[in-house]
Amino acid sequence: MLRIAIPNKGSLSEPASQLLREAGYKQRADPRDLVLLDARNEVEFFFLRPRDVAVYVGAGTVHAGITGRDLLLDSGADAVEHLELGFGASTFRYAAPPDSVTSIEQIAGKRVATSYPHLVTNHLKSFGVEAEVVRLDGAVESSVRLGVADVVADVVSTGTTLRAAGLEIFGEPLLKSEAILIRDSDVPEEQIAVLAARLRGVLMARQFVLMDYDVPGEKLEAAIAVTPGFEAPTVTPLHGSDWSAVRVMVPRSEMNHVMDELYAVGARAILTTELLAVRV
Repeated sequence: MLRIAIPNKGSLSEPASQLLREAGYKQRADPRDLVLLDARNEVEFFFLRPRDVAVYVGAGTVHAGITGRDLLLDSGADAVEHLELGFGASTFRYAAPPDSVTSIEQIAGKRVATSYPHLVTNHLKSFGVEAEVVRLDGAVESSVRLGVADVVADVVSTGTTLRAAGLEIFGEPLLKSEAILIRDSDVPEEQIAVLAARLRGVLMARQFVLMDYDVPGEKLEAAIAVTPGFEAPTVTPLHGSDWSAVRVMVPRSEMNHVMDELYAVGARAILTTELLAVRV
């Protein structure tokens, strides 16, 4: 029985469960459930505090889990990143009052407030910088104004919250994080191969659509040049006609541009279909 840890709350919780649902796994209906057995897939899910997922995986209590790269690195757990999952993106940056600190080296000897002390300590050490890291569970951006710290290290989206607190971002990002599938370092990759393959299939399906169209014979090569596919599109002659039906996967982000180009070439009856899972 494969044991998998999932965040029970927070920004990663619902996207993680939705990804697993789309991959064919049973997920909880009641948010208060902490354990869920999926007998059909021989998997047992454990819904844990987001910060604890990496700890349990690293301890070998569960075989794999879904968490953020930031939480994995901050935990210090003996778990390894196995697969990027494409959601929960975040960027970690340093910020301080304008002109007070403008480089990582200038953090030396100062107080740095963060909710990720292990991650920040290791990052500063990689630059040979020694500083006092102050752990806070929230409202990190207020720590400078309240006299608790000189610098903050926090998740940044637009920087609006930091600017409102009178802080200015400086230096390169500490980390670019996103949701990831992790596994215990002692768990062979083969043990979670099916899980990883299913997740990859859903992630790929989210990036592509299936496109069908009809095209006259003299325009076929021009149409195929627009939609080459992974290896080659599927081409089927239409009965009693010199037209062909073409089926091919195209990037979702380019879908409408591709349809425009195909129509200009001479293709007609252009249809797109959502994909649920893909194996290539």
